[in-house]
Amino acid sequence: MQHAKPAHTPLPTNISLTSEGEPYPDPTHFRSIVGALQYLTITRPDISYAVNQVSHFLQSPTINHYQQVKRILRYIKGTLTYGLHFSKPCNSTLIGFSDADWARCVETRRSTYGYSIFLGGNLVSWSAKKQPTISRSSCESKYRAMANTAAELIWITHLLRELHALPADRPTVLCDNRSALFLTQNPVSHKRAKHIELDYHFIRELVASGKLHTKFISTKLQVADIFTKSLPCSQFEFFRKLLRLGPPPLRLRGDISIT
Repeated sequence: MQHAKPAHTPLPTNISLTSEGEPYPDPTHFRSIVGALQYLTITRPDISYAVNQVSHFLQSPTINHYQQVKRILRYIKGTLTYGLHFSKPCNSTLIGFSDADWARCVETRRSTYGYSIFLGGNLVSWSAKKQPTISRSSCESKYRAMANTAAELIWITHLLRELHALPADRPTVLCDNRSALFLTQNPVSHKRAKHIELDYHFIRELVASGKLHTKFISTKLQVADIFTKSLPCSQFEFFRKLLRLGPPPLRLRGDISIT
């Protein structure tokens, strides 16, 4: 890979990996590379979605899967100096961006969800995973994603309380699906959500008790999109900047704001 041409994004746009194809002759080698990439996601959130996708095929990788792994390596080659940037915040607002790509997996039709959580404009937690159950609508998949984001926010809130650094404002979850937001704010609508009752009651109680705030955000500013799908280059670079991820000399200005 030393002489490979760097790639602008970890995966091609709107790619859907499947288990079909010619088996890769050395599965152990494949697992070794993907395992190293999984470790790298601790500091490189921009490759979280791509690594999550290829990780689904560790048991029986194909030639195509290995090609996509090489694509990730080509992207890393072009961004070797990139890392997360942290700055002294002017406030301690806790904000979570939540999103899900409904029925993303073409074989199981399970949705991929992701979140990114910012404390004072600095990224402190993120995730890109496949949901364990099948959702019957995009509203359901995004609502379940909100429940996972809310759980992470509450855990961070408890941690900050123990450190005596609890923000004055309640945490906020941002979602680009109005139907999912309606479920969090309207107690009358629960009859339409019995199939997601546990998640419904979890978020509803947090909102009703004033421990959590939910708010709509435009899809164009939904940073969590970078954790749920492979994006075009321009959109990927925009969200990467909002994550405050870049080379050391660059002074990033993509601060998160919900005003």
